[in-house]
Parts: sequence; C-alpha cells; structure tokens
Amino acid sequence: MEEHRVKWVLGFGLLVALLLLLFMANIGFGSVSIPFDDILNVLLGEKASRSAYTSIILMSRLPQTITAVLAGAGLAVGGLQMQTLFRNPLAGPSILGISSGAGLGVALVVLFAGNILGVTISGYGLLGHMTVVGAAFLGAFTILLLIVFFAQALRDNTILLIVGIMIGYAASAIIGVMKFYSPKEDVHAYVIWGLGSFSNVSWEHLLILIPIVLIGLVMSLLLIKPLNVLLLGENYAENLGINIRNTRLAILFCTGILTAAITAFCGPIAFLGLAVPHLTKGLFRTSDQKVLMPAVILAGAVLALFCNLIARLPGFDGALPINVVTGLIGAPIVISVIIKRRKMNANG
Repeated sequence: MEEHRVKWVLGFGLLVALLLLLFMANIGFGSVSIPFDDILNVLLGEKASRSAYTSIILMSRLPQTITAVLAGAGLAVGGLQMQTLFRNPLAGPSILGISSGAGLGVALVVLFAGNILGVTISGYGLLGHMTVVGAAFLGAFTILLLIVFFAQALRDNTILLIVGIMIGYAASAIIGVMKFYSPKEDVHAYVIWGLGSFSNVSWEHLLILIPIVLIGLVMSLLLIKPLNVLLLGENYAENLGINIRNTRLAILFCTGILTAAITAFCGPIAFLGLAVPHLTKGLFRTSDQKVLMPAVILAGAVLALFCNLIARLPGFDGALPINVVTGLIGAPIVISVIIKRRKMNANG
C-alpha cells in the first residue's frame, strides 16, 4: 500500500508540474512569443516591457488559458462519472445527448433566424455571441431535465443510456433538417461553432463559467463515496444504505451542469471527457475515486492546455479548431481501450 501511495504522490506531482508548465506555455507561445519575465510581471500586476504584451496576455491568452483549464477539468470529471455510473469504458459526458441539446439550441438561433427571419446572428458581435451561448445552455439544460425525468422513471442504467443516445440522435436529425434548408453562411457559422474553441470566452463570460464549473467540481468531490460504493454493484450499495435513485440523479445533474456550461461557451469539445479517465487510470493504477477524482481534474486541465497549445502553434493560419486536436489525441486512446477490453474478454 505504501508503494502505491508513493506512486500516487509522484503522479500528482507530475500533473501539477505539467499544469503549471503548460499554463505558462499557453500564455507565452503563439503567433507572438512573450518572454517569461514579461508573463510573470503581467500576472503579478506589473508592467511588461511592451504594452502589446500586456494586452495580448490579459485580453486574449489568459482568459483562453483559464477556459481550457475549466473545460478540461469539467469534461474529465463528467467522463469519469459517466463511466462509473454506466460501467461503460466508452461513456463520456456527452453520451446522454446534452451536447446535442446545446447544438440544437444553437441551430434554432443560428439556422432558424437565418432561414426564417433573414437575420445572421453571428454578425451581431458580442450580442450575437451571447445569444448563441444562451441558446446553447438552454438547449443543453432542457435535455438535462428530460434525462433527469427519465432517470426517475427508469431503474435500469442501460435503458437510460439508450434513451439518452436516442435523444441525441433525434436532436442531430432535427439539426440536419435545419441545415438542409438554411443559407450557406449560417451553416458555415454553425459548423465553426461545432468545431469548438477556447478563444471565444471573454472575462465577462468567465464570470458566469467559473462559478458554474466550480460548483460542478465541488459536487463531484462530494459524490466520491457513493461512486466508490457503486463500483461494488447496486445491490451492495443499497445494503450499505446508499440511495441509488438519488445518487444517480445527483451524478446526472452534476455531469449535465458541467457539460451544458462548457458546451455553451466553448462548443462541443470531443474526446476529453472520454479519454482523460483512461489516461488517469493507467497512470495511477487504481479505481479508487478518492484518487481518481482529483487526478482527472488535473489531467483534464493538462490535456486541454496541451491541445490548446498545439492548436495555436506558429505555422498554422490563425488557430486550429480544438476538436481537430482533441480528436487526433483522443481517438488513439479510445481505440487502445477497445483493443485492450477485447483482449481481456478473450482471455477471460
């Protein structure tokens, strides 16, 4: 046991070091490289050697970096909770259709307004962006309430999972119809939103996003004990006094709030919530939620910062969509999980 604790301490130390390193790298690197001394000066409230550095850090890179940390941590926690609840290694925070609900909300604003009202919402600057964010959150939260309603009526997690997937398919079908009848400009604006980005979140947006994500993360930490008991099976959990129905609703609500908020502000971010729990389990070699929960928070933030840094590397025209990078990194991880699981089933 002592050996495991040493490995866990080293693992957490590695994640914290990577988090700090990538945080500073995200602020320093990009189309304009900023010296480390200037980064520290600006973060400490002092002046940089050039006024442009101060503007770039405070108005662009710092809020983008903080957004990546919040999104990575929130989605990773949601993925761990879904994989634990449904006992499915391929479950992620978007599996219940909440991300599709956000997409449907955005489609109703962007595509419907362009097709029916003849108005291009994306052309209205900050007002248009806030309208899109509000529509995404409203759509995601509506689907979350629908999932919670079904969760109260259905005891079988497998059936609930199927219902969530079907809701996602239905939302995607409606979006497809609206795309077919919408102008090219609006379809292009919707596709850009769907590729995901951490760069569209300003300080005003962070005043909303930060408390929501922090509340979701605190809720997830409070769910560590029931999640650990659920690993032993629902019957055993009930014998230990765990209220399965309330626990499931709490897990769904926690994951749903995190997914809804992050998707609303950043777009649907793929693979982070699916891949990070597996990376963390491989690093710490445990299923104990007391270790995994804080670990996935750190690992999710680290991977999101890494993907954001890759997307902004010099040489790219502007910045790559974040889903392009997360897909390239997350897909091999998911494939390896499928292959490993298949081998385990074959050996078993």
